[in-house]
Amino acid sequence: MIQQIIGLLLMLFSTSMLPPFVMDLFYGESMLAAFFYSYLILLGVGLLFWLPVRKIKNELRIRDGFVVVVMFWTVLGMSGSLPFLLYEPLNISVSDAVFESVSALTTTGATVMTGLDELPHALLFYRQQLQWMGGMGIIVLAVAILPMLGIGGMQLYRAETPGPVKDNKLTPRITETAKALWYIYLWLTIFCALSYWVAGMNWFDAIGHSFSTVAIGGFSTHDASIGYYDSAAIEAVAVFFMFLGGVNFALHFIAFQRKDLCPYITDAEFKTYALVLGVAILVSVLFLYYSETADNWTEAIRQGVFQAVSIGTTTGYSTAEFFLWPVFLPVFLLFISFIGGCSGSTGGGMKVIRVLLLFKQGARELVKLVHPNAQVVVKVGKQPMSDRVIDAVWGFFAAYVALFVFMMLLLMMAGNDQVTSFSAVAASMNNLGPGLGEVGANYASINDFSKWVLCLAMLLGRLEVFTLLVLFTPVFWRR
Repeated sequence: MIQQIIGLLLMLFSTSMLPPFVMDLFYGESMLAAFFYSYLILLGVGLLFWLPVRKIKNELRIRDGFVVVVMFWTVLGMSGSLPFLLYEPLNISVSDAVFESVSALTTTGATVMTGLDELPHALLFYRQQLQWMGGMGIIVLAVAILPMLGIGGMQLYRAETPGPVKDNKLTPRITETAKALWYIYLWLTIFCALSYWVAGMNWFDAIGHSFSTVAIGGFSTHDASIGYYDSAAIEAVAVFFMFLGGVNFALHFIAFQRKDLCPYITDAEFKTYALVLGVAILVSVLFLYYSETADNWTEAIRQGVFQAVSIGTTTGYSTAEFFLWPVFLPVFLLFISFIGGCSGSTGGGMKVIRVLLLFKQGARELVKLVHPNAQVVVKVGKQPMSDRVIDAVWGFFAAYVALFVFMMLLLMMAGNDQVTSFSAVAASMNNLGPGLGEVGANYASINDFSKWVLCLAMLLGRLEVFTLLVLFTPVFWRR
């Protein structure tokens, strides 16, 4: 069954080569062969996987589900590198091509490519499209698939959300759930593209940036990212849709279904998410002005709001070289990215609900130090949380920190300095993209070993650590 699903995934993924193929026909550039051969290769390999097992109808076990979910990103991450490798003028290594593809599909937005303004439109469109597809995959994974396996942020979120989300699904059937989420995701993308176009982007850039904005990806069609346009209107559109992309899509669904904003207002995770971004914006604006990094209040507000939301939601767009700002602010914003977006969103990081529960559990332990016999219940909103959920959050946090330290040491062992190593692992595990030091502008200068370690970090962050980690435990493979 796993082989059958991988074959179907590859055949389905091969069709993603067709839109950029058509784009290249329209612009008359030189990428037709790269996308056509990529399509044939993926379709052929998919058929080879699928044909021998096409008649098997076994039920998927929970254990199989873990493998399928991991394969979704690893196999497609590798497969997505084909057009980069087959386009000879790009002259890219296997490591760089896989890094770019995995970064796109996990919506990390870390890039090894420079000179974007001179690249063919089809290749630029393909990068943006990969992020959009990865973003949709994340939503369906978080809300429709991972709860069935007993893992993921939605397991925590469902306990506090009123209505149908309590049953793990927004609608009675998983297929309907995925369809409902897809519609919300699609309409957000359309509105975002239209807003960018009205704000002054051309159609190509508007569609491309809407893909990476709603997916919280951060890839751009220009080296200078959103700063290329130097437009307050475009930046305002980006901030609005980045904020929406970082919200749990279940909330969008419920609010749309009820035609009411109350689901946002009453949701504890959403309120914490808005508070964190509000504090990040306030600190950024004040520091930019009083450190004289910005010339005036207008500039401080414009840059502070944009970078705080971009990094806080783990999108990774930039309007300025924030990694060159006075050292406090880039590091502060990098730490904000550890919190990331809400569960069930396209945002990265540890997720707001987990950080909220860690904070509440810490507060409970302080109370119990003073009143050892007190029965203190951890609540999110009005919903009490079981000790099982609290234990799961602490386990996730411990694994996250341990893996972070391990991969940071690997990067330092490979010859990278401390700032570059710390920020590169943070930006990759949090699916943020831009880092500090050598990886402030892009990741082209680091060695291949470091890039493969960071690919693993991106996958760990996107699959919320345990989904991938469980495959490396002996108990998983015992009968």
